[in-house]
Amino acid sequence: MSGSDELVALYDLGGTVVGAATRSRVRAEGLWHAAGVVLVRSSDGGSVYVHLRTPTKDVYPSTWDCWAGGIVAAGETPEECARRELAEELGVHGAELRPLFVHVTDDDTIRCHNFAFETRWDGPFVHQPSEVVEGRWLTLAELRSWLDDPESRFIPDGRLGALEWFRRENAR
Repeated sequence: MSGSDELVALYDLGGTVVGAATRSRVRAEGLWHAAGVVLVRSSDGGSVYVHLRTPTKDVYPSTWDCWAGGIVAAGETPEECARRELAEELGVHGAELRPLFVHVTDDDTIRCHNFAFETRWDGPFVHQPSEVVEGRWLTLAELRSWLDDPESRFIPDGRLGALEWFRRENAR
């Protein structure tokens, strides 16, 4: 099955699974779906791993992101998706995931419940060439600077999720 024909889980506005549809239909019709996304921090917590998406990505090509992740497949939980995507995109296997929060993207074309997780991992990383061009560590201050700069080529939903993460971290 090609990527556009893969079955993904459909969600309702409230974040409950209600069925399945092809990825191409979800994209074409702007249907509610979900993603499992993982913020990778250094073991000391002082840095976050960011990666540059390939120019061939169907959504937000050639943008930077601090979340490894993707769309939840039919029959898959958000955590299973997050683990799968972390392994596929960055080559990270067996890392412990800590649930963070769910943030919603709704821009009329993309409607997604982003189930966010965090892990601590110092490497190594193995990038999936079809999805990741390069990656690097940013300190928390550097990441915040990128997020606050509207001219930075940072993925919009990833920016919103990371800003929410910073807000919640500072509230502790």
